[in-house]
Amino acid sequence: MTATAMLNIEEMTAKEHADQALVFLKHSEEEFSRGDSFQASEKLWGAATQSVLATMDGEAPLTQREMKRRVRALAERHNDPGLRSGFAIAESFHSNFSHGWMEDFQMEENAPLVHEFVHRLLAIYRNSGS
Repeated sequence: MTATAMLNIEEMTAKEHADQALVFLKHSEEEFSRGDSFQASEKLWGAATQSVLATMDGEAPLTQREMKRRVRALAERHNDPGLRSGFAIAESFHSNFSHGWMEDFQMEENAPLVHEFVHRLLAIYRNSGS
């Protein structure tokens, strides 16, 4: 599945969410290299949300608020408070897509943190036996 394909999260498996998260990360890098920080920002947000969905074990959250709660629970369960800040940084890229408020240096400094967040959640998914 590509980032441009229509995604129906209710029909995707955890593995498909995990795979899509990696696709979105790759596409964000491509968008940044083309100079399209708006699309790159939204692809980072997409990668973050897909990685959260991969950990949901078939329970797809319908709202950003529910995803935030899921990340909070994962952070507590895995003693990893950095997950909360990783999600918050991903949210800032989602906001940047709509409002274009981030400076270039912020995107350069924070994009790797979203990559790290996604990979940490995907490790949780893989270790869960899903």
